[in-house]
Amino acid sequence: MPSARQHSYETEVVWTGNRGTGTSSYRDYDRTHEVTAAGLPAICGSADRAFRGDADRWNPEQLLLAALSQCHLLSYLHVCAVNGVVVTGYIDHATGTMRETGDGGGHFTEAVLRPAVEVASPAMAAAAQALHEEAQRLCFIANSVNFPVRHETSVTVSAP
Repeated sequence: MPSARQHSYETEVVWTGNRGTGTSSYRDYDRTHEVTAAGLPAICGSADRAFRGDADRWNPEQLLLAALSQCHLLSYLHVCAVNGVVVTGYIDHATGTMRETGDGGGHFTEAVLRPAVEVASPAMAAAAQALHEEAQRLCFIANSVNFPVRHETSVTVSAP
């Protein structure tokens, strides 16, 4: 069996929400921040609006859901390519549910990915549907979370 490879990632998160008095009280600071990594554009982040965040910025919950959706897409495209399924279109309308706990914390209870896939031929449709299971098994992010990631998938055939 080949040895496992290890990959490392680095990001930097810089809080930009000091209005001059820092965190002197709960209402005296912004939740704004920037997420960066070497050579990439910054992601403007904040808390969810429900937690005094800026609705014009990405929040961590959205980014987690986006990471799950992206990872499934990339795993799925891979398994389709190696199995001879030609994907010609893909869109996912993902949703996630987070439950707050009485102590001020919270956790995701589930994510639902809804990939709508378009394939090149009717003969590929059944395999395209089935390969979502293998993509889920291979997805690094889905394998790293402690809540269910469900899939509600559909497959159509490209117009000639």
